[in-house]
Amino acid sequence: MGSDASAAEVDLLRSQIPFQSDGELVLPPLDGAGVGLVLVDVSNGFCTVGAGNLAPATPNKQIEKMVGEAARLARQFCDRSWPIFAFLDCHFPDKPEDPFPPHCIIGSGEENFVPALEWLENEPNVVIKRKHCIDGYISSIEKDGSNTFADWVGKHQIQTILVLGICTDMCVLDFASSALAARNIGRVPPLQDVVIYSEGCATYDLPVEIAMNVKGALAHPQDLMHHVGLCMAKGRGAKVVDRVVFEPSE
Repeated sequence: MGSDASAAEVDLLRSQIPFQSDGELVLPPLDGAGVGLVLVDVSNGFCTVGAGNLAPATPNKQIEKMVGEAARLARQFCDRSWPIFAFLDCHFPDKPEDPFPPHCIIGSGEENFVPALEWLENEPNVVIKRKHCIDGYISSIEKDGSNTFADWVGKHQIQTILVLGICTDMCVLDFASSALAARNIGRVPPLQDVVIYSEGCATYDLPVEIAMNVKGALAHPQDLMHHVGLCMAKGRGAKVVDRVVFEPSE
């Protein structure tokens, strides 16, 4: 959304549904007890140019910024051996996820981390959950009724999760909403805060002039829907920060 008209539309939306940022999240330099990082779908199928039906067709600054921040914070957490939970969208060829076109099919490569995060697969502090639906919390429910995400929270006694990923208004929002609802009824102790990092999230761009020519498509202007996603997450009880920093070690 780079035109003057589009910028004006974003400004209008922000004036009509404003929300106050929670500022910055300051993390301790070494002892991260009670804090966990959650990465949502930072995969080729959503982030790597030309990788699939739901990947960007051309380089996208918002997505590139999200990937960069995810890599930066993941490295910081791994250097400190702090817990990370990573969702990766993953689907079977014979189980489509309506209303979306085929994406992140097993064996396609779309379902894997972007190159900047491939190293996470070998980190001992990282739990990878391949999810088969939009909502990572729902997808973490196992056949025996247990929940992989809730078990991770309990194992590490996590009180605050820092959430990054794609799409702000879809998979990130749905996961955050479900995690908050579960927290409210005591299903994920000792979780207290769900913190979404706005600069570490992104969504896709489908301008109205293109959507009009695609049967069944819904327009999805990137900056507008990114703001809507953050606003709705805030309304569900999440904290939304625009900076994540580490206290300097003494």
